[in-house]
Amino acid sequence: MPEINIRPAIATDIETLAALEHSYSSDHVWQMNFRSEGHTVEITFREARLPRSVQVQYPNNPQRLFSDWPLLDGLLVAELDSQPVGYISLTMNSLLGAVRITDLAVARQLRRQKIGSSLVLAGQDWAMYHEMQRLLLEVQPKNYPAIQMAKKLGFELCGYNDHYFANHDIALFFSKWMK
Repeated sequence: MPEINIRPAIATDIETLAALEHSYSSDHVWQMNFRSEGHTVEITFREARLPRSVQVQYPNNPQRLFSDWPLLDGLLVAELDSQPVGYISLTMNSLLGAVRITDLAVARQLRRQKIGSSLVLAGQDWAMYHEMQRLLLEVQPKNYPAIQMAKKLGFELCGYNDHYFANHDIALFFSKWMK
């Protein structure tokens, strides 16, 4: 793993962060099955291997960082050799005692080197510092790499929302309770 530093974002980071390649490739998907009989509704998710890897567009517009970053409760940056190479955006919900991770991106050439995991763990520390008890992560069902990372970090599936993202994709929600 490269030696990275994680710190709060500053205004001069935003252009670099928005320019990161946010799309990803996946060879698995979490398929949703919906079944309704009488008064019973059953929804299940199952992991399915795709016939070939697909390139998936990021569901949020990275350019919105320019207007949204001052409104976020937290925006942490991973830097390597003093250059931003990834970020995590954090939004608090004090009523629920939860922090939502709405964006997580790492420079394509540095993926699968635990930088994303380091950002999530830094987000967890940030949430605990702000006395929040739960961390929520929202991902597309095609984002198999993020789902696998979430599971390795102790997150569990806690729900979904159909047509959640701007591209009308489903959002899967994973949560982790913190001590």
